[in-house]
Amino acid sequence: MGLPVDVSTVDEETFRGQAKAWLAENLVGEYATLKGRGGPGDEEVGFEIRERWERVLGEAGWIGLGWPVEHGGRNATVGQQIIWAEEYARAQAPGRVNHMGENLLGPTLIAHGTEAQRERFLPGILRGDERWCQGYSEPDAGSDLANVKTRAFLDGDQWVINGQKVWTSLAHVSHWCFVVARTDPGSSRHKGLSFFLVPMDQAGVEIRPIIQITGGGEFNEVFFSDATTEADLIVGEPGKGWGVAMDLLAFERGISTLAQQVGFERELDHLVSLAQANGRATDPVVRQRLVDAHIGLQLMRWNGLRSMGAGVPGPEASISKLFWGQWHSDLGELAMDLTGPEAMIAEGFPYELTLDQKLFLFTRSETIYGGSNEIQRNVLGERVLGLPKEPNPS
Repeated sequence: MGLPVDVSTVDEETFRGQAKAWLAENLVGEYATLKGRGGPGDEEVGFEIRERWERVLGEAGWIGLGWPVEHGGRNATVGQQIIWAEEYARAQAPGRVNHMGENLLGPTLIAHGTEAQRERFLPGILRGDERWCQGYSEPDAGSDLANVKTRAFLDGDQWVINGQKVWTSLAHVSHWCFVVARTDPGSSRHKGLSFFLVPMDQAGVEIRPIIQITGGGEFNEVFFSDATTEADLIVGEPGKGWGVAMDLLAFERGISTLAQQVGFERELDHLVSLAQANGRATDPVVRQRLVDAHIGLQLMRWNGLRSMGAGVPGPEASISKLFWGQWHSDLGELAMDLTGPEAMIAEGFPYELTLDQKLFLFTRSETIYGGSNEIQRNVLGERVLGLPKEPNPS
């Protein structure tokens, strides 16, 4: 590939050229057949091919690009990470299969894990052959994560875990799960929670896929029934996992959101072309909606760049989540309106959907998952603007 181990000294123009050249050279054959596939609502398409693609990325050093060199990364600058994310999206490379490992758990272990934990888990993520899922949400603890009821206790040289998680993305194809569980029986809310690394391949873990309205099964219920993990696979101190869990969520709203926006740009360009092709672009209301979508996309990008310049986002990151969730939901509705009555007809029997139909159906969830719009507004009101907390009806 010709890149040095530490790429931080490579100027951005040169780096962009290297990224584009590598993608053009390697995004061929079976990988090229999945261009633009594997995104939201389309996660199960070509999964085995995308697994192989992940290993290709790992061999070439494109996983963990921004991690420090001493932890197997390339020490890429924020600007370089944005460039890679942009070029990856513009090349329409296949949807990644280990976002949770690379962008969430890896940085969390670098910040909070022990040296033994980093040595054990970071290489598998960097190679692209060890996948992770997130054990946060529960039936009574979604946007209100502090209501976690899953419990864990130390029994000799292992932790024993009991409880239920839900909406666990890609649990059915993951090797490990990072799990938030309550280790102090008398605790409540944010106190007494711990952060564990739990193997999925064991008798005490049951995974039940949840079939989505898009027809896929990315989400899962996960039941822990005396599931175990080693005593030293707790990240941070027992009972102090809330801070670890929140730092992980801050990483989630970092660089990867800018790559997401390049995908949004591609979707909007497609809708503009659709409107021009079917004559709806002449409708002044449609034109205004397309212009509004374009303006929103630019605002989203500028806010993302501002957030990156400020370092790891704090509660202000809720601005981004609130904005893009609503923007993308509106874009899904626009896709259906531009398609017209044909939007009600599946592409094939019995339930083969077009990408536009999957876009619309999946975006119904985006104002809910990752913290609902209502929760984001509470975070901004209380923790950013300093407003009084919402009254407790009890």
